Amino acid sequence: MFAIRGGIILTPEERYENGTILVDGRQIVAVGPKVSVPRGIEVVNASGRYVLPGLVEAHCHVSLFADGIDARFYDGNEMTDPVTPHVRALDAVHPEDAAFADLRRSGITTINTSPGSGNLVGGQTAILKTAGRTVEEMLVRAPGALKMALGENPKRVYSEQKKAPSTRMGSAAVLREWLTRAAGYAEKKARHAEKETAFAAGSRGAGRPEPFDVDLRLEMLASALRREVPVHIHAHRADDIMTAIRIAREFNLDCILIHATEGYRIADVIAETGYPCVPGPVLFSRMKLELRELTPSNAGVLARAGVKVAIQTDEGSATRYLALNAAVAVSEGMDEATALRAITLSPAEILRIEDRDGSLAPGKHADIVVFSAHPLDVAHCRAERVWIEGQLVYVSDAPAPVRRRPRAA
Repeated sequence: MFAIRGGIILTPEERYENGTILVDGRQIVAVGPKVSVPRGIEVVNASGRYVLPGLVEAHCHVSLFADGIDARFYDGNEMTDPVTPHVRALDAVHPEDAAFADLRRSGITTINTSPGSGNLVGGQTAILKTAGRTVEEMLVRAPGALKMALGENPKRVYSEQKKAPSTRMGSAAVLREWLTRAAGYAEKKARHAEKETAFAAGSRGAGRPEPFDVDLRLEMLASALRREVPVHIHAHRADDIMTAIRIAREFNLDCILIHATEGYRIADVIAETGYPCVPGPVLFSRMKLELRELTPSNAGVLARAGVKVAIQTDEGSATRYLALNAAVAVSEGMDEATALRAITLSPAEILRIEDRDGSLAPGKHADIVVFSAHPLDVAHCRAERVWIEGQLVYVSDAPAPVRRRPRAA
């Protein structure tokens, strides 16, 4: 058991001046301004510091596009077939990737790492803690979601291979084809299960059915159709976002819109669907045609329209700049409290892990960061101490940043 005392606690739903957090094992047991601290336990002095939940990244490619290695050795895209729902990010995560240490140093304790967008259906994401010797030790949930992608990337990859999809029409058609096939597969499997049940019960005339031929691709797609796993659909342009919405509605998918770069153009439409958005990176170049209308004000526009927003960084080691991306969104008009929530509780809610992560509350896992300043004050802030599930995983030995007064004109 230990306590963190004396800091400004941003839960982020509440602000406690000179607050205290009491931790027992992996869990938070008390948070607030008047928490009783048992005698004899370790007390961390956070006076003059900000204490927050560990930051949560809802979409990135950490370790799948490993940090500091040649692109030839990336594992993020299985670009041998446009539909690969059976591949798992979990099987490509390398816990010794240098990016994980960078994330811990930045106060990021939970990530959703994802296959890339080279395929129409890229595979299964994995929600991980950023510390652990093995991926099993890091694992929160897998699959976290099923990654899909529309727009330029899949059509470019497969037009070069001279196969479908090579157009936006083809992308939508192939996706519908596979989802329809998965629906038929699920019905066939259900009928087979009924026959197995009848045979086991000794029903008259019920012979033992032939073994069912399991298809791992269709199994995963069928799970998405049953809404057992959400789909994360990569889409930049407004028309691609609308295609994602159209298909999600047709098949009743539990949809989260990833990037949504031109979401600001149709923010009211997205808000009406109730689908969350994970916009970003905010700090990004217009490296391809579908990013021409990129603006760092996008996240704020979406949030003001009523869309649940989680800011993301997309990259591997660049994920450590998650707070910087949120700060830029604030400079472009996003409400500060909403931006802070967009890198803590909102991504946890979008990832369906808000019962354990994303905020500081009794019963939640003790993912806690002591920052030297407000985390969106990026010029003066650094993570000084980081705990993941009650275990201290990072302590800074650097001096606190100096806050200088502006020069007189």
